Amino acid sequence: MSKLQNAIVGGVRTVLGRVPASWLPGGTPDPIIQKRATLGTQQPRIDGPDKVRGAARFAAEVPMANLLHAAFVHSTVARGKIAELDVSAAEAAPGVALVMTYRNAPKMSVPPAIGITNLKAAGNHTLPVMQDAEIRWNGQAVAVILAETREQAEHAATLVRIRYNAAQSRTRFKDGKKDASTPDSILIERNRVDKGNASKKLAEAAYKIDAVYRTPWQNHNPIEPHAATIAWQDGQLIVHDATQMIHATAGSLAKVFGLKEADVFVSSPFVGGGFGAKGMWDHQILGAAAAKLAGRPVRVMLSRASMHRLVGGRTQTEQRVALGASADGKLTALLHHGYATKPRHSICDEGFSLTGRSLYASASFDIVQHHVDLDLLANSFMRAPGETPGTFAIECAMDELAHQLGMDPVELRRRNVASCDPISGAPHSQSATMTAYDLGAERIGWARRAPAPRARRDGEWLVGMGCAGGTFPFARMPGTSARITLDARGQAHVASAAHEMGMGTATVQRQHAADRLGLPLDSVSVTIGDSRLPFASFAGGSSQTASLGAAINAASGKLAAELLRLAGNDTPLAGLRASDVEFADSGLRSIDDPSRHESFASIFRRSGHKDLSVTGESGPPLEMLKFSMHSTSAIFCQLRVSEVTGEIRIDRLVGAFDCGRILNTKTATSQFKGGMIMGLGMALTEETLLDERSGRIMSTSLADYHVPVHLDVPEIDVLWTDIPDPRTPMGARGIGEIGTTGVAAAVANAVFNATGTRVRDLPITLDKLAFNETPEKREAISPPEFP
Repeated sequence: MSKLQNAIVGGVRTVLGRVPASWLPGGTPDPIIQKRATLGTQQPRIDGPDKVRGAARFAAEVPMANLLHAAFVHSTVARGKIAELDVSAAEAAPGVALVMTYRNAPKMSVPPAIGITNLKAAGNHTLPVMQDAEIRWNGQAVAVILAETREQAEHAATLVRIRYNAAQSRTRFKDGKKDASTPDSILIERNRVDKGNASKKLAEAAYKIDAVYRTPWQNHNPIEPHAATIAWQDGQLIVHDATQMIHATAGSLAKVFGLKEADVFVSSPFVGGGFGAKGMWDHQILGAAAAKLAGRPVRVMLSRASMHRLVGGRTQTEQRVALGASADGKLTALLHHGYATKPRHSICDEGFSLTGRSLYASASFDIVQHHVDLDLLANSFMRAPGETPGTFAIECAMDELAHQLGMDPVELRRRNVASCDPISGAPHSQSATMTAYDLGAERIGWARRAPAPRARRDGEWLVGMGCAGGTFPFARMPGTSARITLDARGQAHVASAAHEMGMGTATVQRQHAADRLGLPLDSVSVTIGDSRLPFASFAGGSSQTASLGAAINAASGKLAAELLRLAGNDTPLAGLRASDVEFADSGLRSIDDPSRHESFASIFRRSGHKDLSVTGESGPPLEMLKFSMHSTSAIFCQLRVSEVTGEIRIDRLVGAFDCGRILNTKTATSQFKGGMIMGLGMALTEETLLDERSGRIMSTSLADYHVPVHLDVPEIDVLWTDIPDPRTPMGARGIGEIGTTGVAAAVANAVFNATGTRVRDLPITLDKLAFNETPEKREAISPPEFP
């Protein structure tokens, strides 16, 4: 990301700021907002029955004849070269068909990097894959074993003998900060924000907070580990993958192996959880290369250990937040500085610093983040990347400021919530953050919260309540396409290479298409998950619903025009244009005169056509550059802390969300709850244990890397404002990631309210709760030291 990008994005925003909103996408509210029939109702997932019966076929379940199974050998040094490599014992092991190393791997190009300028690229790093003896991180795949069974492959992997010439490596975060880089931009935003001389205003502030907050490395642990079933047939590459980037994976594999895009087929109808992890990593590339060498199909099923070594997660961060406020609680200064690990070969920005520039108004800002280049596995996107660690720091600091002011934390936020973009001044497309706070506060009984720490007790248990806010930007990706086929029976079929990772994509878009086309729900079907279908961008950044929704809307406009053409002049619709009609009652009718109506069946019967097919595309998302568009959350937590053991028990968690219109109350509730549970993991249990001496990940199983289990999860209440965003398709914004943001801070703030101990270093474990210290020492658990 460069100064040129900053200039281009800034220039476009300046121009769009002068362009009337009516000229842009979302310039007028989507008519479907006021004409919902099935949208907004509680509909079961259409894939549910197949999943319950075990009929839904995932990537590792696709049957293929003559199948081989893959296992990986991983490097044990962070930097260096392979000096000696002995695979003879592995090749002689029972069932082994092939051992592939850099010595015999086919020539492969570096995978093209994920980016908004190339939506057919899926590479998470910019390194060559098994093309030389070079070792670039501890855990890199150095050999692939193919055998008749997975057990035989895994046994043979233990027989490979490797000696390395280890080189000096950089694996310590503290040391790496000395040489940290400062990028010009983070994602599409300018990195450095300096507005209003924040340092001076902080020094002059009547009240101030200046503290450092730390979040650890975290690994992905979807219920379905990464898997792919791969075959070469007549020069074509067939990949049944677990991916949230179908077309991008197909395009990337074509580049890697020098194929035409049409010669790569990727299928992924079901994904058992993605959260940013299910992009393209080395295992798909190596599986395809090994299958080519062996001349047989290959199944790759990563073990948890291999997944942690080959698939990146959330990087660690160290963030300084300094807030200055006047006596009435109004922010006069907001400083948000920090470091995140980002190896130079990594693609993902952990944009924690974006949070401080969107949540609150302040008289001044000073925001910047730095990247620490280490010899580690490339970090990657993990549910609400950037905003999740960023809201932890900002929202804990807000709680500390409220405590210093003697002010209710909700009231402090009310006095500082932004009425427009705090940096650019761009208007919000829609924002009702404090409505969400009011809903959440009422539901949890916030009025019962004791303002003073350690004021509520139940036997050995100290009881506390905390709150925090969250934010995640709206995104709509250009180019996502959808094909609508309508037949003479009034049955509509929607097809797109979109993704189903458990969130209910097909279910919601079926509802959308039914309402958009004026059809009963049972007259609409949806097919997704196949690269032969119309192009779809990745499912990430909470963008897929809006992107696919915009494509279906565009296709419906084309469909109306084609139906009018078929209808001809002998129709009640004669003389009308596509903009003059709307879909209703399984047909078209005039907007101004609803009595002028003709059914689809009548139009098809008179024209002699059996069906009609059109494709629509999501256009450039210019609305994102004109308006400030964010989903927001208000998270409330009630918990108990044992004064004997330090154990934390979450009693209640309430999430209230302002995300535009909710499209399916059942699937939305599930999405929000899942995000909040991931937030609990961040707060209390999840931490990738990295040996900084060697760069080795030590927590490579669910026994070592702790995710929340049923007994950790409390009663969770989910609420929403359901206020439509007039600038978005269907009036909705993304909800896949907002549930995670703010949760860790709400838990940390509740812990402080219960115990008086301020923990600024996640996860909050027993050893960080100092019950026998004085209040002054408890406040200083994480001192505000920052270079």
